[in-house]
Amino acid sequence: MSFSCSHRFTGLLCAEDSDEVLSGELPACSSELEYPATSIEESSIDDFIEGETNFIPGFDYLARFQCQSLDASAREESVAWILKVQAYYNLQPLTAYLSVNYLDRFLYSRRLPENSGWPLQLLAIACLSLAAKMEEPLVPSLIDLQVEGAKYIFEPKTIQRMELLVLTVLDWRLRSVTPFSFIDFFACKLDPTATFLGFLISRASDIILSNIKEASFLKYRPSSIAAAAILCAANEIPNLSLFNPEHAESWCGGLSKVSSTNV
Repeated sequence: MSFSCSHRFTGLLCAEDSDEVLSGELPACSSELEYPATSIEESSIDDFIEGETNFIPGFDYLARFQCQSLDASAREESVAWILKVQAYYNLQPLTAYLSVNYLDRFLYSRRLPENSGWPLQLLAIACLSLAAKMEEPLVPSLIDLQVEGAKYIFEPKTIQRMELLVLTVLDWRLRSVTPFSFIDFFACKLDPTATFLGFLISRASDIILSNIKEASFLKYRPSSIAAAAILCAANEIPNLSLFNPEHAESWCGGLSKVSSTNV
């Protein structure tokens, strides 16, 4: 599908301390490597584990949905729309996840006016636009992003103002630690010969995206989500399905206890 594209927002991270930015990029694992999980990767994963709680909403965010001070169905509808646009343009799974991450972190810090649902749609569009500028080589225009069942159509200048508000609320911290910071590494741990690596990563990505609509998903840390998704994907491969989930805790220090039923 062809679409118009915009330039990358090269100044997005200007307010961040470069020493604190967690890139989420890990060296690829290859079957040609005798020890694909190198000590450098281990150190990076330890940093991600240590910093992952800095990029998720506060501990009481889920409770707000449970007591209905936040509308879980409205959030679910917004996330479903983001996933439709991601599929429409074949955007990266990380783009969709970051969009939802920005949306949740914003809603945790700032209450939107309750007005016919349009403020939440505007927020979803702004979050998706920012995530696409972070991760995609070609970014659909702000008008083109408003596809797949959008109830309202916003002018680009309106979306841009919302983007600036999101950036302000998130303190310009857009390069988040997500489950996608971990899945390559965990897949290598589970399959060191890289025989099923491509399937594990692809299937785990699908599992993660298929669950992000549920507000209850928010109670898990990104590392636990990634480990559980890899274990779920492994269950579909006879050679790996007998792996004991309890052993996943040995993949890296600080990994919370997970099982294949977490996601």
